[in-house]
Amino acid sequence: MRTNQWLRQQLTLIWHNFFPELKKRNPIEIKFGRRCRTRLGSIKLEGRKTVITINGLFQNESVPDYVITGTIAHELTHYAHGFSSPHPQLQRYPHQGGIVKKDLEKRGLKNILVKQKKWLKSNWLNYLKKYFPYTYCPRHVPYGTWRRRRYVYRFNFWPF
Repeated sequence: MRTNQWLRQQLTLIWHNFFPELKKRNPIEIKFGRRCRTRLGSIKLEGRKTVITINGLFQNESVPDYVITGTIAHELTHYAHGFSSPHPQLQRYPHQGGIVKKDLEKRGLKNILVKQKKWLKSNWLNYLKKYFPYTYCPRHVPYGTWRRRRYVYRFNFWPF
């Protein structure tokens, strides 16, 4: 299992290799968060500290390192563009005009992004079925009865 210490090392490595000109203007914390089906990572400003949260499902070592590297680099790009950081905000919306993808490609991460997207498209649903089975109680079941059924893995919204 991967730890938060491992994540901090990855953040330092990515920062030095791909974001060398980016100045650290406030404390940055990176950690594994709760397990989630659709969100790979998030960045937010808590007081004066920036917190990067990575999907808790990525703690399992069956997820390739390049998936986590791509997610951390994506969140660092938001930091560099002024979202959840003291840097000046470059545009109104964080993904406006595909700016994150363009910036990551300019920094030499296109290879990692392609591999990440390919792995997610071909493996993510099976990974969820294996490590994050979802059961639910339908709304029409009367109060007091508890009936569980397997959730069918169909999404109206798919982020990849």
